[in-house]
Amino acid sequence: MTIAAPPRSVSLGYAVGSVGTGAFGVLPGLVLAYYLTDSLGVGALLAAVIVVIPKAIDVVINPLIGARSDADVGATGGRTRLMWLGTLAILPLFVLTFSAPTSVGPGLGALWVLIFFSLAAVAYACFQVPYIALPAELTPDYHARTRLISERIVVLALTILVVGAGAPAIRDALGGPPGYVAMAVAVAALMGTGMAAATFWAGRAAARRPDRTPAGGGHSARDGLRALRNNRHYRILLAVFVIQALATAVMLAGAQYLATYVLDDKTALTPLFAALVAPALLVMPVWVRIGRRLGKRRSLALASTVFLLASAVLGVAIVAPGTWVFAPVALCGIGYAGMQTFPLAMLPDVIDEQTRRAGRDQGGALSGLWTAAETFGMAVGPGLFLLVLAAAGFVSSTGDSPAAQPHSALVGITAGFALLPAALIALSLLILARYDKDTSA
Repeated sequence: MTIAAPPRSVSLGYAVGSVGTGAFGVLPGLVLAYYLTDSLGVGALLAAVIVVIPKAIDVVINPLIGARSDADVGATGGRTRLMWLGTLAILPLFVLTFSAPTSVGPGLGALWVLIFFSLAAVAYACFQVPYIALPAELTPDYHARTRLISERIVVLALTILVVGAGAPAIRDALGGPPGYVAMAVAVAALMGTGMAAATFWAGRAAARRPDRTPAGGGHSARDGLRALRNNRHYRILLAVFVIQALATAVMLAGAQYLATYVLDDKTALTPLFAALVAPALLVMPVWVRIGRRLGKRRSLALASTVFLLASAVLGVAIVAPGTWVFAPVALCGIGYAGMQTFPLAMLPDVIDEQTRRAGRDQGGALSGLWTAAETFGMAVGPGLFLLVLAAAGFVSSTGDSPAAQPHSALVGITAGFALLPAALIALSLLILARYDKDTSA
C-alpha cells in the first residue's frame, strides 16, 4: 500500500517541531553575540570564537547521531529515542547558556557560555537530526513533501517571529542579567513543548508507515560522507543550503547592531525582525503553487533571486540610513520563505535516491551531515559578522549603554547586514545552476 500524504494530525505534529528548531535556531543567532559583547564585555574577536566553536562540534557529533538514529530504526523501527533525549536535555542547558555570572569578568563569562552553549547544541542535535530525516519516511510523494515542509516553514516563521520579537522584549523589560535569564526560561519552555509534540505524533507515525524502506544494518557515521562524495545531487543541495543558511545567519546577527547603532533605536529590532519573517506567513501558499508549477529547483532559484536583489538594495543604507529599510527587508522575507521550503522539500528526494543506491535506510546519515553543516553555517554567520565588526573598529561595551562608534563601524554594520548576505546568495545560485534533479516522477 502506498501512502501519498500523511494524515493531517501527523503533518501538523511534524510542523509543530519547528517551534523547537525555530526557537533554538533564531535566538542564539539573534542575541548571543550581543549578549557576549554588550552584557559580558567580551571582545568581538573572542565572541566570534565563542559562537562558532559549539556549532563546529556539531560537524563531528551530528553524523554520529545520524548513524545512531539509523541504527535505532533498524532496532526499534523508529527515531524517537534520540528525539526524547534531546528534548529533555536542552531545557536546562539553554537556560544556563544565558545565566553567566557577570561578577567573574569577561574571560570566565565567555568560558561559561562556551561550555553550556556547546552542550545545548549537542542536545539540540539529538532532536534535530532524526527530525530532519522524518519527511522521507512520512510520505513518498514529491508534491506532498513540499506541502509537508511548507506547513513546517509556516510554523517556523511564526515561531521565529514570536521568539525574535518577544524574547528580546522580555530581556529589555527586566534589563540586565535577570532579563536574559527570564528570556531563556520562556524560550526553553516553548522549545520543549514543540519538540515533545513532534516526537510523539510525527516520530511515531514515521515508524508505522507500511511502505517505508527497510533500515538494514551496518550503519556508520561515514555513510553521510560517502553520500557527499558519491551523490552529486546531495553535494550540490547541501552546499546551496549551507551557504544560504550562512547568509541569513549573517543578517540575523546584524539586525540588533543595525537597530542600535545605525537606526539609533535598540527597540527597532522587533519591527526589523517582523519585516523579515512575517511575509513567510502570507506567501507560503504562493510558494507551494509556484513549486508545483515550476518544480523545486527553479522555485528555489526564484526565491534566492528575490532575496539577493532585496539585500543588495539594503546596501544603500550605508549612505542613506532610515526607516525605508523595512521595505527591502520584507522582500528579503518573501525570498527567505522559499529558501527555507524548497531545499528541505528536495532533501527527502535525495535521501530516497541514496537509500536506493545503498539498499538500506540512510536518512539519518544524510540528515546528520545536513544538520551539522547547517548549524555550522548558522554559527559561522554571527562569527563572520563579528569579524566584519572587528575589522571596522567596533567598540564593545558593558551594561545597557551602547558605546559610541566610529563611522567605519557604522559602515561595517550596514555592509555586513546587507551586502555580505547578497554576495553569499549570489554564490549559492551559481552552485544551484548545476543541480539537475527536478522531477515529480
